[in-house]
Amino acid sequence: MSRVTMSNAHLTRRTLLAGATAVALGATTGTARAATADTAQAAAGGARLTTAPGEVPALWHEFRRTPFTHPQIPYVGRAGYRGGATRFPRPRVVADVTDFGAVPDGSTDCAPAINRAIAAAGRAGGGTVTIPPGIFRIDDVIRLGDSHVVLRGAGSGRTTLYATKNLTELVGVYGSRYGGDKSSWSWAGGLIWLAPRARWDSLVAAIRSRAWPFEGWTGNSRDEWTTLTAVAPARQGSRTLTVTDPTGLRPGRLVLLRLADDPAHTLLQHMAGGGPGPASYSWDDKTKLLSYVPYEWPVRITRVQGRRVTLERPLPLDVRTEWDPRLTTHVPELTGSGVQGLTLEAVQTPQSPHLLDKGYNGVVLQCAYDCWVDDVTVRHVDNGFGLVAASACTLRRTRVAGRGSHHPYFCREGSHDNLIEDFTIEERTVPAPPGTQLHGINVEGLSSHNVWSRGDMRMGTFDSHRGLPFADVRTDITIDNTGRHGGDASAGPLFGARFTHWNIRVTNGRAGLTRIDGLAPYSATVGINEVTEFDQIDVPDFTGDPHSRLELYGTTNVVRPSNLYDAQRELSR
Repeated sequence: MSRVTMSNAHLTRRTLLAGATAVALGATTGTARAATADTAQAAAGGARLTTAPGEVPALWHEFRRTPFTHPQIPYVGRAGYRGGATRFPRPRVVADVTDFGAVPDGSTDCAPAINRAIAAAGRAGGGTVTIPPGIFRIDDVIRLGDSHVVLRGAGSGRTTLYATKNLTELVGVYGSRYGGDKSSWSWAGGLIWLAPRARWDSLVAAIRSRAWPFEGWTGNSRDEWTTLTAVAPARQGSRTLTVTDPTGLRPGRLVLLRLADDPAHTLLQHMAGGGPGPASYSWDDKTKLLSYVPYEWPVRITRVQGRRVTLERPLPLDVRTEWDPRLTTHVPELTGSGVQGLTLEAVQTPQSPHLLDKGYNGVVLQCAYDCWVDDVTVRHVDNGFGLVAASACTLRRTRVAGRGSHHPYFCREGSHDNLIEDFTIEERTVPAPPGTQLHGINVEGLSSHNVWSRGDMRMGTFDSHRGLPFADVRTDITIDNTGRHGGDASAGPLFGARFTHWNIRVTNGRAGLTRIDGLAPYSATVGINEVTEFDQIDVPDFTGDPHSRLELYGTTNVVRPSNLYDAQRELSR
């Protein structure tokens, strides 16, 4: 593959942001030029191709022909709250926190009053709890544990919750279930915590008894489920299943599709794209990864006709007999709840050494489905916004600011079909203390079909934190790529199949998991400017041809469509 010289070695954030606004969404006509990535070239910086403004990649034309089964690009057109709804509901106001004793003076502990107002809304069957402008001190976790409850401030520039304590003080020492002195507050829990009441109670009890819990959909010991029916084989991309017994199924019900791995780990191989590389990979010693299976995918049923069941979104994987496929119950989800229009500011403390975070964390959604966060800023936090066993949720107009964070955004423990859009990670306001680490937009733990869209990352990186995340998309993002990815070796591969980076503008030219054609199997890297400085730790997990695609590389022009998620949404209408 020839190397075409292009003068873009000194791109600025202003140049890249200006280019990002130049092209409309629709993919119509244009000259397409495709490039199949070569592993050796990718490791050395790879091939570069010039392109005309607004050029349409060949991959887009291919995807439009086979949107649900494309080998490199996942279908994410229904990610997010209610399949990507552009408007969130505004349920009737049932409580104002000042009526329950909250005082916006910045010194009175208002957490009890706010939690009483939220509990009252829960008892009323849902509704909006309002917080007027001002600074409200909170000395405890704000908990949303009932469905259809919305906590709404007057705007992120007008309503502030000022948090004085951390989760270690408030809940207890949350050590890692994998041993050692790691703090699980490094990747879990928030000072605003959306989780079903039953899940909150079991987590707190387990933490205080030092019985470190599993945090996924089915409970601490993975036994909080009941089989509803066995499922016949089906193909990835299908929206229908044939079941053995439909009697427990009805339209609107949320169920778990549960797939167990077999002794040969063919489920994990399938998540990695299959073929000789995944077949020869050493899976048995990846103990942390193996703790993530069975794979659990929450989905609502939209139709039941005899033994034929229609789902609200296409299957993320094949369904095969050897994986004991079944639909099951799950821990009761939190649904229809949200947080809007406020800033959560933690008392400013130095960032803790790596994996010893005390838990000055922002907003976390756990076992949440069809929930949202909108117009929320977190400041001076250890970890910003978290999705833990959360699915079909939207984070919109969110911002991480202040002294710097370990994980500005984390997505883990089997979180699927979430949308994070119009997000900002600001530059840190103080230098990073020695021994700390910065990641960025994290995904791990078999999490799939999540989307990060329209982002302004002034620090951090595209952190695939091992644990075989697959079929995730990052699109239309400007990044000053200053972070490093993480992940325990026992968590296995950095990437599974069908990871896509589309229209990415790297302002400092550092590769660092933004260009993934030599790393992620069956992946696509489209419309990224020239990057170098490949990290020594960024090496492929699988041997052989990764079957990845690199297209329109080395361009400062925005490709069409400029935003892969928005374009997929248009296709699905």
